[in-house]
Amino acid sequence: MTTTPGSTPSAGAPGTAGGRPPTRSGSGSTWAAGGTVFAGVMLAVSGVFTLFEGIVALSKDQVYTVINDYIFKFDLTAWGWIHLILGILLLVTGLAILAGQKWGRILGIAFASLSVILHFLWLPYQPLWAIVAIAIAVFIIWALCTDSRDENVLTGP
Repeated sequence: MTTTPGSTPSAGAPGTAGGRPPTRSGSGSTWAAGGTVFAGVMLAVSGVFTLFEGIVALSKDQVYTVINDYIFKFDLTAWGWIHLILGILLLVTGLAILAGQKWGRILGIAFASLSVILHFLWLPYQPLWAIVAIAIAVFIIWALCTDSRDENVLTGP
């Protein structure tokens, strides 16, 4: 159906709003949809910060606190490589989410969960930043899990 300039479009087919696809009602899905974009951005930014953590741990061992008796104590070089690899994974996954890739959401949840675990183990070295990184990762997990725009993300098309 076409309209002429200055005329009002018709109501459209049933189940649509003026020819547009129906939108979900309720503010929860709006929050989740906006949260997914924000989660993609935060995942990419978190990846960059985690990359920096890894680079600093590899180049300057004196920047981080030296821990004597800690169960999960690794050499700072090992922590540097762990953060470097995780940072790359987070950055690539965040960019995939922003590009709308289904696999990005799934890996985003997995890598953000891994980030929570690794930053928990990193707590003695950088307590304040580890807590901030954990909070960001938990928000990312929430946003990626609650966005229901594509119900079949786990099962495919």
